[in-house]
Amino acid sequence: MRYLTGLLTNRVLIATVMSWFFGQGSKMLIDLVQGRFSVSRLTGGGGMPSAHSATVTGLAVAAAMVYGTGSFEFVIALFFAIIVIYDAHGVRYETGRQSRALNRLREREEAAGEEPLSDRPFEEKLGHTVPEILAGILVGLVVSVVCCLLTKNLA
Repeated sequence: MRYLTGLLTNRVLIATVMSWFFGQGSKMLIDLVQGRFSVSRLTGGGGMPSAHSATVTGLAVAAAMVYGTGSFEFVIALFFAIIVIYDAHGVRYETGRQSRALNRLREREEAAGEEPLSDRPFEEKLGHTVPEILAGILVGLVVSVVCCLLTKNLA
């Protein structure tokens, strides 16, 4: 029972999960407003804001607030955030661009009556643009600070 209580009162965990929830949930709201609602957006990658950036920013900010900026926990969370954000923009964004190019090639092959490169289209919404990443960082920062302040008396 102590382990469950420990998890449910872990301020860093709460702030991180809520940062993901608000980052990913806001994608669904944005899609709903734009008339493109899809439940698959709850787990899908890409789009505004970056839930990856929101989550790891929430983790780093919560670690800083709970353990201090001189702590081992903060340093790990900070470098983890840097790597994930770099990957979300660099590798995953480029993979999305390559998917778009491959899908265009696939469409041309089908139009020409040739057998396509793949039996189904490649996923194009994988990575994030700089504005999507910055929005995710902002979501993670705000949500994490609010969560840490609201849960200050839990531990």
